[in-house]
Amino acid sequence: MRYYFDSHTLFIRGVFRAASTGISGGIRTVSTLINHTGPEDGNHKEPEKELEFVAAGAGIDRDFFGLLTSVPMQHCCILQYDFITVFITAGVRHEPPANAGTINIIVCSSEGMEDAALLESVMVITEAKAEALQAMDLPLTGTPTDAVIVGCEGNIKHRYAGRLTDPGLRIRESVLHGIPEAVRRHDAGDLSAHSSFFIFSRFRGEHWVEWTPKDCPYYPCHFPGQRCDFCYCPYYPCRDENLGQWEESSNGRNVWNCARCTLLHEPEIADYLKKFPEVSHTELIRRRDLKKEIKNFTL
Repeated sequence: MRYYFDSHTLFIRGVFRAASTGISGGIRTVSTLINHTGPEDGNHKEPEKELEFVAAGAGIDRDFFGLLTSVPMQHCCILQYDFITVFITAGVRHEPPANAGTINIIVCSSEGMEDAALLESVMVITEAKAEALQAMDLPLTGTPTDAVIVGCEGNIKHRYAGRLTDPGLRIRESVLHGIPEAVRRHDAGDLSAHSSFFIFSRFRGEHWVEWTPKDCPYYPCHFPGQRCDFCYCPYYPCRDENLGQWEESSNGRNVWNCARCTLLHEPEIADYLKKFPEVSHTELIRRRDLKKEIKNFTL
């Protein structure tokens, strides 16, 4: 999986077995998951054509699932809990249900799931969303236009995804933490902000941590002059053993450790990825290696 934003759209690329409750939804294999910000008034006259236009503009064929929202993508919250990554946009108003806004949730698993587990994940997401909204004293359990996509990659590892299973527990906790954060970001209305990134940490006790490059106490963690635009890599886990390796975590699970990888911290590579966010990590490696070859040749 890799993800990136343009000004109005979140693109999540990969090879997903996915279930969607959104426009032209269902269960099938797709290459892309999309969350797109449309008109501010939420009036999507031809939603299917709107998403097809967005996909075509990005060079994506029709093998995608897409969601529409009026929430700016700058207010998207991204939460990573081990092999689960959750993307949430939430605009909720204290108004009658028909005008209450929209909550879109996309869940990606780097571990494969049965189709039944994908559908069970939708149930877990909906339950956690309702619980989070009620905890915020909002008089609703969702809005009439809410939508969910759940996608997974890799060999099937999970037959079930109830709230006590490995995927279900992580999905539920991510949604419970992410909904209020996403609502707060939307309510603040700061269009100069960037999407926020939260990671579930077990360092000194289990808790959520919001990562921000501002005043990072670990800078520089690799080399002087490094770039930190992609401190949390959009390709994670890339599974490229030239860049990282699998390690056993404190709870006995294997996790992808790429702490020694400096690829996206190299200024030229970071700039290239920001300019061409759809490129693969192998293309970035080729670009880095070519640069080294040219440098060695000129020496």
